[in-house]
Amino acid sequence: MTTFVDRVELHVAAGSGGHGCASVHREKFKPLGGPDGGNGGRGGDVILVVDQDVTTLLDYHHSPHRKATSGKPGEGGNRSGKDGQDLILPVPDGTVVQDKQGNVLADLVGQGTTYVAAEGGRGGLGNAALSSARRKAPGFALLGVPGGGGDIVLELKTVADVALVGYPSAGKSSLISVLSAARPKIADYPFTTLVPNLGVVTAGSTVYTIADVPGLIPGASQGRGLGLEFLRHVERCSVLVHVLDTATLESERDPLSDLDVIEEELKLYGGGLENRPRIVVLNKVDIPDGQDLADIIRPDLEKRGYRVFEVSAVAHLGLKEVSFALAEIVAKARADKPVEEATRVVIRPKAVDDAGFTVVLEEDGIYRVRGEKPERWVRQTDFSNDEAVGYLADRLSRLGVEEKLMKAGARAGDGVAIGPEEDAVVFDWEPTMMAGAEMLGRRGEDHRLEAPRPASQRRRDREAERDDVDREYDEFNPF
Repeated sequence: MTTFVDRVELHVAAGSGGHGCASVHREKFKPLGGPDGGNGGRGGDVILVVDQDVTTLLDYHHSPHRKATSGKPGEGGNRSGKDGQDLILPVPDGTVVQDKQGNVLADLVGQGTTYVAAEGGRGGLGNAALSSARRKAPGFALLGVPGGGGDIVLELKTVADVALVGYPSAGKSSLISVLSAARPKIADYPFTTLVPNLGVVTAGSTVYTIADVPGLIPGASQGRGLGLEFLRHVERCSVLVHVLDTATLESERDPLSDLDVIEEELKLYGGGLENRPRIVVLNKVDIPDGQDLADIIRPDLEKRGYRVFEVSAVAHLGLKEVSFALAEIVAKARADKPVEEATRVVIRPKAVDDAGFTVVLEEDGIYRVRGEKPERWVRQTDFSNDEAVGYLADRLSRLGVEEKLMKAGARAGDGVAIGPEEDAVVFDWEPTMMAGAEMLGRRGEDHRLEAPRPASQRRRDREAERDDVDREYDEFNPF
């Protein structure tokens, strides 16, 4: 059973905001002491944080559903609900966050780097916060906003300076074990290494990390073997090291053909790997046949432009030369890397005519309103409370929704939908629903909602007319 997972699909859900409270202060001799309903608490966020102690995504493979806690509802006596607790999810350094379509949302590199994967919902306002000079004792409160969420894909790309590539059993793990303090599992059969191994190497004043890429065989870039699972781990490296086995026991293989195969797989995979600096390490020269083969192929490799090193991981031959050569290339790559400038804070003010929402007439005759504010206000409205519905109408009117509907050609009785198709509130538009705080009656009521609605009345009139026509037709045509 593998203990290394480098790609998972995670289902995250932030906490919902708590509902506001509609309450009236009461005490002896003060039966109506004013509104004292508290606000609901904010829902918790789901936050990804880079943690150097985490090296795999295994926990999320076993438990892919993660949810933050919701905010508590407000209470009477001006007591606000408790905020939901943020859910902190530690991820390895080098984790790339994508959506299900493959679009990169964040590239998390560096200890402590964070990304908010799902934002908690706002808490609803209590009636104490909704009171005003005109609406002194609101008989309603706002509902909490549901938390965000969805499916994201976490993909781990190891952060290493040097990547060792080569056929299984070429000696990559052995080379890492002698160049660094890493202790990978090593055996004399193919696919011993099932996970990328990382080691830290010190050569003079340069310290760099080195990783091996297991499972590269012909067809690896198309998913054969284990190569496709681990090729992503070399995308960030500064230099590639071809480890060639000069003492292979397979008669149909030789170091030059191995090199050609691996180069073709790197080219097919892409990701810029074809342009990285390369060196060639001829391993296992401590074996007599291995040294002889190294002497034969070295001139051909040098003609191709490779720097060639002969080493033996077992006998510790040639390791110092390789280590310092890699340190030189890594140091040069770091020096050539452009200096990252401090992130500028760009302020983009909204255009003067930007109302923050749109009104579009759809093919089915529905006027759809989309925008962050109107959609949030609809989610916060308790439609079982007439006063809350009236308050929503006032807010939409002040925002300019009614004016824009008129300009778009909407008439009384036309259908209006606020929100996306899968989660919209649909109603018959009544342009008279505006500026009615002074028309309020008892708590929880709104006189504007008591009169027959024009659209509903018009539908009833049309149905009555059709019934009269049908009845007259039946009277003159009994058969």
